[in-house]
Amino acid sequence: MVLTSYGRVTALPGVRMLFVVTGLARIPVAAAGVTITLHVVLGLGMGYGEAGAVAAATTLGMALGGPLMGRLLDRRGLRRVLLLATIAAGVFWAAAPWLPYWGLMVLSFVGGLLALPVMSIGRQAMVALLPEDDSYRRPAFSLDSVLTEISYMVGPSAGVFLTTAFSSTTAMLCVGTGTVLSGVWLYVLDPPVKSEEAAQHGHVPLLSWLRGPMIAVLVLAGAMVLIMAGAEVAIVAALRVSGQVGWSGLVIAVWCLASVVGGIVHGAMRRPLPLVVLMALVGVTMVPVGLLAGQWWLLALALVPNGLLCAPTFSSTSDAVTRLAPESVRGTVMGVYSSAYTVGAAIGAPLIGFVMDNSMPLWGFVAAGGVGLLGVATAVALGGHKLSQRQLSSSLSAS
Repeated sequence: MVLTSYGRVTALPGVRMLFVVTGLARIPVAAAGVTITLHVVLGLGMGYGEAGAVAAATTLGMALGGPLMGRLLDRRGLRRVLLLATIAAGVFWAAAPWLPYWGLMVLSFVGGLLALPVMSIGRQAMVALLPEDDSYRRPAFSLDSVLTEISYMVGPSAGVFLTTAFSSTTAMLCVGTGTVLSGVWLYVLDPPVKSEEAAQHGHVPLLSWLRGPMIAVLVLAGAMVLIMAGAEVAIVAALRVSGQVGWSGLVIAVWCLASVVGGIVHGAMRRPLPLVVLMALVGVTMVPVGLLAGQWWLLALALVPNGLLCAPTFSSTSDAVTRLAPESVRGTVMGVYSSAYTVGAAIGAPLIGFVMDNSMPLWGFVAAGGVGLLGVATAVALGGHKLSQRQLSSSLSAS
């Protein structure tokens, strides 16, 4: 059943190559954050506070740049966006290793603003290549989430290895080379991101799509990333208290691996759980994790139920937002969706860190799970009960 579901998707024209290109292109994107952080700390000899400020500048640029790049894609087409983003990436990564701290901070903001939107492009192209049938879309979005998980297992580890084995300058140049090659490869591939009919449509008013259900998806997406970012900090803090911080990487890897398994199973299911139910379960399963933080292997096992739900939840949010987005402005919508991810990631670590600074690591997991449940309550109030795939399909057909 699993092989049949994914085999049907990857057999469609253009889909397999799209997954290969975007899957590989995600790796340097995932490696960028830790590589820049280590460069500030090891290459420039500054503290983690200064590194965090550079990360904040990048995050602010990405949050503002997502909708702008998406709008440019809607108006000017994929290749112009790729040309601009690839040139910007080349300039950033070629200059960044040699800049002083303040120059790096300014350039990081600009680099974030013009960042290569690999995930948004990949999801838009995937929707353009797929039939509307749920039996194709669900496995495709699940596979997309699995590839994202794998990239975040490989990318940061590769960045750390290159920095420690060689230098932060070498690591940054390698990440930059990978990013530029990804942009060139996507430019050559030039996958469709919308139909010809949609390309001829005029302006679609913002309030025609930025309504209750769409805002509900954006809230859930932001809350989901906030949980992930906050839980990573809580894992490190809990293991540090028990003197086992060296096992943090393995615990997070087990969590990610469970997510990969969950995503694969979700893509093969005929009747998956609704998005709000998945998100509620993510919150519920995170709350008690801290109770088993005394031993690293118990903590890893405690995270497995939560991990099994992560990729399914991410794939369901991606599916929902593409169904709710008018095709002619899907680039803008995906840019806003990407910004929701960015904001959630930016808030997650400091928020959960603040909670733990004023209590103990146990409460970091409780707070992360509580954020998920609060996101579910907010989404339901905004119309999140309409986010099951069957209802979305019905509303799409009606429109």
